[in-house]
Amino acid sequence: MHIPVLRDSVLENLLPPDSTVERVIDGTLGAGGHTLAMLERGAREVLGLDLDEMALSIARANLAPYGDRAHLAHASYADMRAQAALIGWHKVDAILLDLGVSSMQLDTPERGFAFRTDGPLDMRFDASDTDGSRPTAADLVNTLDERELADLFFRYGEERDSRRLARAVVRERPFVSTSELATAIEKASPRRYEQKIHPATRVFQALRIAVNDELGVIESTLPQAIDLLRPGGRLAVISFHSLEDRIVKDVFRLASTDCICPPKIPVCACGHHASVRLVTRKPLIADESEIAQNPRSRSAKLRVVEKL
Repeated sequence: MHIPVLRDSVLENLLPPDSTVERVIDGTLGAGGHTLAMLERGAREVLGLDLDEMALSIARANLAPYGDRAHLAHASYADMRAQAALIGWHKVDAILLDLGVSSMQLDTPERGFAFRTDGPLDMRFDASDTDGSRPTAADLVNTLDERELADLFFRYGEERDSRRLARAVVRERPFVSTSELATAIEKASPRRYEQKIHPATRVFQALRIAVNDELGVIESTLPQAIDLLRPGGRLAVISFHSLEDRIVKDVFRLASTDCICPPKIPVCACGHHASVRLVTRKPLIADESEIAQNPRSRSAKLRVVEKL
């Protein structure tokens, strides 16, 4: 099992040495790396949530030595309150969210997250979702009109050539596999020889975010997570791109501010009170040694707040 991203920073800030941590929620369990580290650090119990059944299977094996100290559930972190209540937890000491797609998902071609290996255009975090309630990436690229695709590529991928690439997708579709779509995007990209990243990177990011409603889920989850913390409890969030980090930063700034009235109002009328304090004024990032060991950590940013 690879070392989880920003492991040492997470442990130092989420489970500081002088704290007593009884109950922790790991909202994005993955293979269980962060949960394992927190149990080793002294957390009494951890509730790990993940929509990926393959990840849960691996995590169960990795965490088996800890027995009933590790509670694992097939669920989204958006459902953390309900999942915590199922095991009798109504307040917790710490919560960790490691956002985005995992290395394990990227390295599994049949999940359809990566453009460098061929697989079906799926991209759903929950591969067991077979009732059609959530569209696949193939559904989006093959049914949305050109304007909708361009808006999706620009909004969720921050792709400057969104209109040109959307036009190419509509012209070349239908697409079945990741390699088909990646090839079409590469051919249509006017900057394919000057970019440091593959031309399809932002398009694949945009499709993945849209398929899983990632930003909407983050926005609805963060206030719930803050509310679940006991006084003195901490919430740590690892983000991997600017769209995620912007949401986390804005939610944390609002939650750590007393009055949110417009500056022109001389007396506070909003009645808003801070519910957290910022533990990290600026995001923590990986050092050179971690980046060398795990290149994915290059874009990781960790923000932490403490419940008042």
